Amino acid sequence: MSEVDDVLLNELDETEEAPLDESSAAKSDNEIEEAYASVSFRIVYQQNNFFLPQIQDLINGKEVINLRPEYQRRLRWPNKKKSLLVESLLLNIPVPPIFLYESDLARYEVMDGQQRLNAIHDYLENDFSLTGLEKLSFLNGRRYKKLPPRVRRGLDRASLGAIVLLQESKSDPLDPYLVRRYVFERLNTGGEKLNPQELRNSLYRGAFNDMIVRLARNSVFCKIFGIPAYTETDENEYYENPQRQKNTLYRKMSDCQIVLRYLALIEDENIRGSMRSMLDGCMKSNRAATQDDIRNYETDFAQLIQACDTIFLSTPFLLPPDENGKQRLSVALFDAYMVALHRRKHLVPKFLEKAAQIRAATAEVLETQLALLTGKANTAQSVKDRIAAVGAILDAVAT
Repeated sequence: MSEVDDVLLNELDETEEAPLDESSAAKSDNEIEEAYASVSFRIVYQQNNFFLPQIQDLINGKEVINLRPEYQRRLRWPNKKKSLLVESLLLNIPVPPIFLYESDLARYEVMDGQQRLNAIHDYLENDFSLTGLEKLSFLNGRRYKKLPPRVRRGLDRASLGAIVLLQESKSDPLDPYLVRRYVFERLNTGGEKLNPQELRNSLYRGAFNDMIVRLARNSVFCKIFGIPAYTETDENEYYENPQRQKNTLYRKMSDCQIVLRYLALIEDENIRGSMRSMLDGCMKSNRAATQDDIRNYETDFAQLIQACDTIFLSTPFLLPPDENGKQRLSVALFDAYMVALHRRKHLVPKFLEKAAQIRAATAEVLETQLALLTGKANTAQSVKDRIAAVGAILDAVAT
C-alpha cells in the first residue's frame, strides 16, 4: 500500500463528543468549595531559561533531557519551519516555553516543545541550511557554522524558557498519570494537537508501550500496511528514515494504534464503551505488565500476523474492489481476524491447512454482508459482531 486510504484513516478516528456535565448546577457554594479543596492533585513547578548551546549540550549528553523520538510524536518539522524558529530567536521574538516533566531526580522528559528542541539542536549541529526566512532573508542558505561570527554569537546568547513540573507534584494514588494527562490535555488545546495515540504514547510509558512500538515494527505487519521496513541497527536512525516520515500511518502513530486495537479486543469483557475508552483502558490495565506477559503478547502477535499473511496469500485484510475497481485495507477486518485467531490460537496449524476454505468463506461473507465485517459503526456491539462472524468462519473449517 503506497499511500493510506482516507477510509482506513476514518476507521482509526477516535473523535468523541464529551457529554455535558450539568451536575454542578445543583451544588451549593459550600459543596463546590469543599470539592475544590479536595482536588487530588497539585502542580509544583519551577521556571528556567536555557541558552541554546546549553540545550544542545543537554540533548547530546542524553542524561538530563530525554528527547527520544518515540516519546511523544513522530511528526517532524520541515526545514522551513525550523528556520523560522531560528529567525525568531535571532530577532528576539518571544517563543513559547517548553514544558519538562521531572521523571527522576534531575532527569526530564519533554511534555511539550519536542519540535522546538529538535529544531534548535539540528541547527546547532549544522544539519540543515536556513530557508524561507522573511526578515533575515540574507541568511537563507547558511548553516550554523557558516553564519558570520556576530550573528552566531547572537544566536548563542538567545534563550528558550522552560517550565519544569517537579517530582513533588501530587497525583492521585490510584492514577499516577493524572497530573501528566491533565497537563498534556491543557497544553494541546491549540497548535499541533497530539492525537489520542500520541497522547497514550506519552502518558503510559513503560514495558507495555515499548512492546507496542516493537510490534509495529514487525516486518509482516509493516509489509501488509505499507510501512517501510525497519532495517536500521541504530535506534535513532529509524526515526530519520525519510520514507517512513512520508508514511501517514507511521507519522501519526496509527501503526501503534492498530496494534493496540488487537491487544485491547482480545478479551470479550473488555469490549464495551467507545473505541477510545477501550484503547485507553488497555494501556491503563497493562501498566504493570510483567516480562512474561510481554513475551506472550509478542509471541502471539508474531504468530497471528504471519498466519493472516499466509492464509490470505500475502494480501490479508483487503476488502472487495469498489465501483472503481480499487481495493482497500480494513482495520476492522484486521481486528476481527487477529482477535478471532487469538481466541483459537491452538488451532492455527489447522487453519493454515484449511486456508483455501477460509479465503472462500471470507469472500462470501464480504460479498453478502460487507457492513458486518467492515464495522460501519465502530461501536462495541459492531466490534463483537465482526469478531463473532470471523469466529464462525474459523469454527466451520475447524470441525
